[in-house]
Amino acid sequence: MTRPANQFALLGQRRFAPFFWTQFLGAGNDNLFKFALTVLVTYQLPQPWLPASHAGLVIGALFILPFVLFSATSGQLADKFDKARVMQWVKSLEVAIMALAAWGLVQGQVAVLLACIFLMGLHSTLFGPVKYAYLPQHLNEHELTGGNGMVQMGTFVSILLGNLAGGLLIATPSLGAEAVAWAAFGLALLGRLCAQAIPPSPPLTPVLDINWNPFTETWRNLRIAHCEPVVFRSLLGISWMWFFGAVFLSNFPAFAKDVLHGNEQVASLLLVMFSVGVGAGALLCERLSRRQVEIGLVPVGAIGMSLFAIDLGLASDHLPQQALMSAQAFVAQPAHWRVLADLLLLALFTGLYSVPMYALVQLRAQPTHRARIIAANNILNALFMIASSLIAGALLSAGLSIPQVFLGLGLANVLVAGYIFLIVPEYLLRFVALVLTRVVYRFRITHGERLPASGPAVLVCNHVSYVDAVLLMAASPRPIRFLMDHRIFRLPVLGWLFRAAKAIPIAPQQDDPATYEAAFATARQLLAEGELVGLFPEGSITRDGQLQPFKGGVMKLVDGRPELPVIPMALTNLWGSFFSRVEGGQAMVKPLRRGLFSRVGLSVGEPLAAAAVTPQGLQQQVQALLTGEDHGR
Repeated sequence: MTRPANQFALLGQRRFAPFFWTQFLGAGNDNLFKFALTVLVTYQLPQPWLPASHAGLVIGALFILPFVLFSATSGQLADKFDKARVMQWVKSLEVAIMALAAWGLVQGQVAVLLACIFLMGLHSTLFGPVKYAYLPQHLNEHELTGGNGMVQMGTFVSILLGNLAGGLLIATPSLGAEAVAWAAFGLALLGRLCAQAIPPSPPLTPVLDINWNPFTETWRNLRIAHCEPVVFRSLLGISWMWFFGAVFLSNFPAFAKDVLHGNEQVASLLLVMFSVGVGAGALLCERLSRRQVEIGLVPVGAIGMSLFAIDLGLASDHLPQQALMSAQAFVAQPAHWRVLADLLLLALFTGLYSVPMYALVQLRAQPTHRARIIAANNILNALFMIASSLIAGALLSAGLSIPQVFLGLGLANVLVAGYIFLIVPEYLLRFVALVLTRVVYRFRITHGERLPASGPAVLVCNHVSYVDAVLLMAASPRPIRFLMDHRIFRLPVLGWLFRAAKAIPIAPQQDDPATYEAAFATARQLLAEGELVGLFPEGSITRDGQLQPFKGGVMKLVDGRPELPVIPMALTNLWGSFFSRVEGGQAMVKPLRRGLFSRVGLSVGEPLAAAAVTPQGLQQQVQALLTGEDHGR
């Protein structure tokens, strides 16, 4: 499989392009129809039993209800059958639903249209697990972030275009409903044609017996996901993102009309800003992550989401009452620029938050259960979105304004994100590594592809500073369990950091034989479980910048496993930095030593079979990397 030059190159490949356009058209059609119906019952065809202020919430709740009822079944179908065939079945269903919706629009039957909203939710429920399970089956681990970024970008651009088209078409004098009917039916047909070109995707669990009871299967899926704590807690983080976003998306028509005093064009403009922002954030992920699954971006996204949600609530509160404005009149008032900027940046950081989480779930979930775990994600997403609709509706009914709801949501995001990062410290660890490699240093990795994406390996590296392990974390697409001197755990900040990273404390054998033996026993068990184990064979941080003799601990790790790969690595240009022992054997003495953006590097050598490894040979390999003598042999 040829690795594309960048994420956009995937659009020229059959393994991605037909799938991308199928999901793009489906998401666009969902939102064209939903937004057109929301505008219809808000501005043109109000119903006494459906208050305009609650229309968006009711339509949103109907759309996501099938995710609760049928996600478990859809996950089983995606694991049992060819994913291309499942997508083709689902797109045929969409054609039938849009035919019924077209009749409901022409006849003005709001009840029928609400039923079609539920059915389109069913269509999306069936498509969701197969969509996210398809990607890791056709993309490698270096393409997952870019592929997910393209899907997220495409989804929100299609949301933008769908909502924009829905708003404009439904506003067409005397022909709005008919125009929406023809557009929705045409998009469904086009999506079905694209699905026909999706390449075969053989099932990973063809012998699976489908449990048609949605309640017992839902519970089983949640238990499967819960067995993998990092995956399950990431699902909770994704679901919170949908709770957060659903409050904004469902309230845009009422926010535009009642708070910003704008017409349908202003409601569409808000969706433009939100969709462009999420799409931009999703595309930024690949560039910021260096084409690996970089979950350090998640805390960055969470911080931005909170800041700009809070400011949006403050900026839009107490705007002066006036007649409904067009989009042009709205943009002409400088007081509204802050609102638009807040919305754009809030959405951008939402994109940075969500893409790495989706990629992590796809990468860490068991392949044979991947679609069912994604179905569990959809169930949680739906529950969170229903809860968001109910809570937002209750707050609005209690007398809170929409800006106050946005402000409260931004404050709640601070608490929720903080809780997630405390129970999954890997996110914070990668965030620290991200800051260290993007702000403190300019970190360049040579031959990073030599780090294995799966399976056990021993990583050995020279030891130059107190942050060597953090830099190696940033370079690896997977967690590394380090053997580290027990004394480093006494340092105030770094000690917490390495404890959170589950580093293994080790003491010199002559000082504490029990700790020494326990450390190697733990490390050998981790290797047996397929994990990466890292160690610094010099035994301590260099005091003169030179490579010290390697000790024999690595031989205890590889003993009896001749095929275990051992990967030599070398950190370069770190000597003399704030974290190195350059001050007469002391580190972290002069804060301004070696300013921000100093250039440092990591060179990764060719993996060696454990049978060919000796401490002296590894030292020579690392020395060759330090002097630039490794040329990818």
